[in-house]
Amino acid sequence: MTRRDTHFDAMLRHLGASYYQTLRGKGTPAEVAKALDSVEREISRRRGEAGERPTPPAGPRSGRWRVKDVMTKHVIAVDRRATSTQIARLLAEHHINAMPVLSDKRKVVGVVSEADLLRTQQRPASAWLPGRSARRSSPRDHFAAQLMTAPAVTIHPDAPLATAARRMTSDHFTLLPVVEGHDELVGVVTRRDLLRVFLRPDGEIAAEVTAMLTDLMMIDPHAVTVSARDGMVTLSGDLPDQQQRSSAVRLAGDIDGVLAVIDKLSAPSGTAVPAR
Repeated sequence: MTRRDTHFDAMLRHLGASYYQTLRGKGTPAEVAKALDSVEREISRRRGEAGERPTPPAGPRSGRWRVKDVMTKHVIAVDRRATSTQIARLLAEHHINAMPVLSDKRKVVGVVSEADLLRTQQRPASAWLPGRSARRSSPRDHFAAQLMTAPAVTIHPDAPLATAARRMTSDHFTLLPVVEGHDELVGVVTRRDLLRVFLRPDGEIAAEVTAMLTDLMMIDPHAVTVSARDGMVTLSGDLPDQQQRSSAVRLAGDIDGVLAVIDKLSAPSGTAVPAR
């Protein structure tokens, strides 16, 4: 991993941690927005250098995003007999830092990562003691079964993204195998996959907020105007009921990809509701 990739990975971890803190009520949308802005600038630079533009998640859609909405289905994996040389080659060729280890029946039995490989290259301190030979021991391959972290921490495809983010953040994982049935692999989810929700187009976010107001709350679509910019949603218009106005703001804020809601709703009499 290059120094730039390491820096970008740190940016992604910071964004994920900021989002997790907001879920626990210990962070603010402004902190998430600042971290997201840094990630988006780096992604834009990479797009320009590569001459291509990654495709955002398919949409529009409604409801809370699930792991299955962002996971990678075409997975690079190894079995327990794979050697460290084979693992290192796959990690380098596919630009990944971890992969699932599977049994003969495609069941996930562990996860092997770059860190696991690096540990095999560390020389014991005793090798440098006086009287010890300075010769490096002859290299030999280790097998995935010896290197992997087991049992693997996995997640179900129907799990909310917040659950996956919490599990990754608390256990410092970069990859979670996605399993169903009897621990059978159906995909993997990474930190970058989880953050795709923040890259949703503003038009898609506004459309989902509008659908929520009209379909769930049965609000006249002409009564409330919804706009979105950089994940910031603005609600404006007239609603007669204070509780209805509060619910509209709260539910809009719960939609994935919404960083904050600017409340410009008012009662028909024209009494302004304080901005949130």
